[in-house]
Amino acid sequence: MSLIDWIVLFGTLLLIVAYGVYKTRGSKNIESYLRGDNSMKWWTIGLSIMATQASAITFLSTPGQAFESGMGFIQFYFGLPLAMIILSIWVLPMYYKLKVYTAYEYLESRFDLKTRILGAFLFLVQRGLAAGITIYAPSIILSTILGWPLVYTTVIIGSLVIVYTVSGGTKAVSQTQKHQMIIMMGGMITAGIFVIHLLPDDIGIVEATRLAGHMGKLELIDTELDLNNRYTLWTGLLGGLFVALSYFGTDQSQVARYLSGKSLTESRLGLMFNGLLKIPMQFIILFIGALVFVFYQFNPSPVFFNNAAKDEVYLNPEQKEKYQVVEEQYAELFKEKRAQVQLLSEARGDEIEPIKAELSKIHNREEVLRDEAKGIIKATNEDLETTDTDYVFITFVMDHLPKGIIGLLLAVIFSAAMSSTSSELNALASTTIIDIYKRNINKNGSDKHYLIASKLFTLFWGLVAIFFATFAGLLDNLIQAVNILGSIFYGTILGIFLAGFFIKYIKGNAVFVGSLVAQSVVLYFYFFTDMAYLWFNVIGCAIVILVGLIYQYIKNNRQ
Repeated sequence: MSLIDWIVLFGTLLLIVAYGVYKTRGSKNIESYLRGDNSMKWWTIGLSIMATQASAITFLSTPGQAFESGMGFIQFYFGLPLAMIILSIWVLPMYYKLKVYTAYEYLESRFDLKTRILGAFLFLVQRGLAAGITIYAPSIILSTILGWPLVYTTVIIGSLVIVYTVSGGTKAVSQTQKHQMIIMMGGMITAGIFVIHLLPDDIGIVEATRLAGHMGKLELIDTELDLNNRYTLWTGLLGGLFVALSYFGTDQSQVARYLSGKSLTESRLGLMFNGLLKIPMQFIILFIGALVFVFYQFNPSPVFFNNAAKDEVYLNPEQKEKYQVVEEQYAELFKEKRAQVQLLSEARGDEIEPIKAELSKIHNREEVLRDEAKGIIKATNEDLETTDTDYVFITFVMDHLPKGIIGLLLAVIFSAAMSSTSSELNALASTTIIDIYKRNINKNGSDKHYLIASKLFTLFWGLVAIFFATFAGLLDNLIQAVNILGSIFYGTILGIFLAGFFIKYIKGNAVFVGSLVAQSVVLYFYFFTDMAYLWFNVIGCAIVILVGLIYQYIKNNRQ
């Protein structure tokens, strides 16, 4: 990296931290710290909601997802706009009427204390682990670039977030996210423009899109009903609806964003803003990944995108020699592929299918070579990861973009990590202080005491996230890891809330038992079946309600 890239990167990060501290200095009570004095306008809420969901994983893994598997991942978000409408009509008014700090306060007023604690506990486990993943994602980049141990870069990222989140609470999170979101999308669009600019002179945006389509990267909709397929129209509409209802309606990291609104109307507008823009935003990021795929059809790509793993192989003379043989074969195969891709770009009508068939054969040979490279990496060090989709986009950025733009794109990734992690830490602290500490441990503390305790819990969860981030390398694709982790818990949590909102027949003991059964079943499906994880949300939610109804019926008939 050049000096200008370092200036752009660290200048952006330090300005964000300083801005967050400055704008929100002097929180004097828990109301200000946890709810931001209910002062946020709808556009700040909307951008904050989007920034909370758009972690560094979004900008690292999503382009790699499109590069490897195409743009079908967009279906994951198809249920989101409908979820925003449902939440705006039925859920937000309940939260505003009760004037809650956290979503889980509602559970005690509707059911009982143990259900509130269970809901808060499931959130703390799920979001506490997810916070570690969102810190890990940019940490691996900085570690690779600088050659520093991963633990150093993890601590740096975690510490930057902790500084302004501990300092300013909810208001600091929302105020900084507004600017982070603008930086993030501006940087990604800039990257997309440069991808097109770097393609051959005779390949413009139309030709690149056409090539991506011919090579299977623009298949947006899959109407097949397959429970083992993660991304179809039906998993997106149904499973995606349930995960969006749970994430935006019951996850404190999102609930805190819109509960800080000036009014119910502002909060509703913020949610609808997110519902309208989220799918287009994800489409743009996935499309950039598809364009990067086209770029690498005309330009040589590494046989394995994680250069740090390759460097370790090169330290072993015997494995280095084997790896270089694979690299040479891969480079020769690229020449053959590029010739066919050029023909495909010029082909029309009946000429297209034979070329696509030939390219499919070349792709299969490429995968064989990639598997050989992964085998060599594993033989060198069993602890090295052999999934490289998270490195595709950053490899393109580092190898092909000009000075200054590299720093901007790295700032995008770090800003995304900071925005989502700050929301998570703020939500974890809010839930811990309100639902656990203040409700069960110290009920009579002063406002100052709870303010200090909130800051200490924010620090505590930041340290927990940093600790868990050191283990996140054991996961495969990071964006899938976050979505899977959420789906394991979200269905149960959503079932509890839906029973509370709409099924007055179910009481506290019934929903508590239903929740325990549902969580056990979901964990079974996760560990012992190949079912697509989006269905976990539907199954968990349905079991909570079904078991709750049966339990309540049996109890009522015994009385």
